[in-house]
Amino acid sequence: MAMSSALTDLYRYPIVQAPMAGGASCPQLAATVSEAGGLGFLAAGYKTPEAMYEEIKQLRGLTGRHFGVNLFMPQPANADAAAVGAYRARLTGEAAWYETPLGDPDAGSDDAYDAKLAVLLDNPVPVVSFTFGCPTRAVLDAFAKAGTRTIVTVTSPVEAQTAQWAGADAVCVQGVEAGGHQGTYSNDPAVDGMGAGLGLLSLITLVREYVQVPIIAAGGIMRGSQIAAALAAGAVAAQMGTAFLVCPESGANALHKQAMTDPLFGRTELTRAFSGRPARGLVNRFMREHGPHAPAAYPQLHHMTSGLRKAAAKAGDPQGMALWAGQGHRLARELPAARLVEMLAVELDAARAELGLQVQRGAVS
Repeated sequence: MAMSSALTDLYRYPIVQAPMAGGASCPQLAATVSEAGGLGFLAAGYKTPEAMYEEIKQLRGLTGRHFGVNLFMPQPANADAAAVGAYRARLTGEAAWYETPLGDPDAGSDDAYDAKLAVLLDNPVPVVSFTFGCPTRAVLDAFAKAGTRTIVTVTSPVEAQTAQWAGADAVCVQGVEAGGHQGTYSNDPAVDGMGAGLGLLSLITLVREYVQVPIIAAGGIMRGSQIAAALAAGAVAAQMGTAFLVCPESGANALHKQAMTDPLFGRTELTRAFSGRPARGLVNRFMREHGPHAPAAYPQLHHMTSGLRKAAAKAGDPQGMALWAGQGHRLARELPAARLVEMLAVELDAARAELGLQVQRGAVS
């Protein structure tokens, strides 16, 4: 319980709005979720340190409640240049179709990590989370000294152990159901092949056997009853991205929001097509045509396809966009974020009450 209190004083309800890089997790959404009793998050991924700082200032102007900022870890420069070149050649037709040049795959692999650390240590925020790897103990100790709680995204018990040993305050356990990028420490098809990840409830149970730090559950959660299941399995809160993506406060593209419940996009898959890392999205033309040929090269492919994705959105063509979505996307509700938090809390209470009644009935029988 002492361990859990390291996080539970950050929110009224055990509901964390996932940091969704690419614009969805804007200050308005994060502030609304925090004001409603959850924990809102900004996504610093793909932003400059200056842009990150400006969003933090905007968020602080909207709420005095706790919030978090998510950082991407620097990536090793081990991509196969020949494979990246071959994929670039494959995308020349896309560039011609959308009338936009392909991006430079060598535009950088550290996402300005050190500069963002400096900003966040000079201007501490309540929570900082990390994706695509684990920070050093020195970094996590520095945040602890600054009064910032730290969370590391993990997809296996071994990754969770690494995060605990490094000094993380909590781990965000991400099941294979999750939308967007899988937060694996490595990007090796031989280790983390498509679909090789564990489902959320199994992963929570396994991670609990390995670590003592609090667990935040992420992956396909769309209803309060699912939050209750995650808490019963051992989590202290649930992190939800797809559920909040369709809210009016979300900064996601309107085409992305509409696709969540469009019968044309009936299922999700993991793909490297857009970024070179496994990420779950709605299956569309781009994913079908290019996914089988995409190499494990992140962020090289992200930089290469960034312009294509923006051009597709500008052209009103969701078939060329990265429509990140979790497996529960058809359960998305187009509600104001505060109303969604309220409904999730009511559903959570109802599920807990029903579980209590079932336990009582079992004891009587």
